[in-house]
Amino acid sequence: MVWKNDQVSELETKKIIEVAKGQLNAHGDFVELGCYKGDTSLLLAEILRDSNKKLWIYDSFEGLPKKSMEDASVMGENFRGGELFATKREVKERFLRAGLPVPVIKKAWFSELKDEDLPEKIAFAFLDGDFYDSIRVSLRLVENKMCSGGKIIIHDYDNEALPGVKKAVDEWLLEKSIKKEVYQSMLVTAL
Repeated sequence: MVWKNDQVSELETKKIIEVAKGQLNAHGDFVELGCYKGDTSLLLAEILRDSNKKLWIYDSFEGLPKKSMEDASVMGENFRGGELFATKREVKERFLRAGLPVPVIKKAWFSELKDEDLPEKIAFAFLDGDFYDSIRVSLRLVENKMCSGGKIIIHDYDNEALPGVKKAVDEWLLEKSIKKEVYQSMLVTAL
C-alpha cells in the first residue's frame, strides 16, 4: 500500500519502511512521537497489520510548541507555535477509513508524558518533534525502553529549517556510544 505523506519524502518513507520491517522480530512495540495528521502512523500500522505488536502514537494535537533559542533559523521562519495543527479525532478517523487497527493515541505535550505512558519495551521509535526541546524529551522518554537492537529514526535531523533537532540529537549522542546513519534529512540509530 502506498501512503501519501506531505511531511516525509518518498526516499525517507522507503527508509522508514525498511528499518521498521527489520524490527518486526525485535522485542517490543512501535512508537511515534509527533504524528501530525498520522501519515507515518498509518504506514507503521500497515507494517504491523499482521504482527502482535502495538503502535503507540503521541502528539499535543495543538500544533507545534513554542521555539527555543536552539531552534532559531532564518530558513525555519514558517515553523511557528501552533502550526501543523491536527486533531486526535482526525487521526483516529483516518485509521478507521483505512481499515487499520486504531493505535494507542495519547494527547499530551512530550514533557507531560510519564514512563508509564509508553510501552514496556520499544522495538522501533520514530521521533518527529521538529524542535530542540521536543526531540530532547523524546529521546529521554524512549532511550531506556528500547529493546536490545531497537531502532530510532529522528526526522529532520539534517534540516536547516529545524536546527534544534540536530543540536538535541548531537548532545544526546555525545553522552552515548551509539552508531548513527544519516539518511536524507533523518538520523537512524540502534541501541
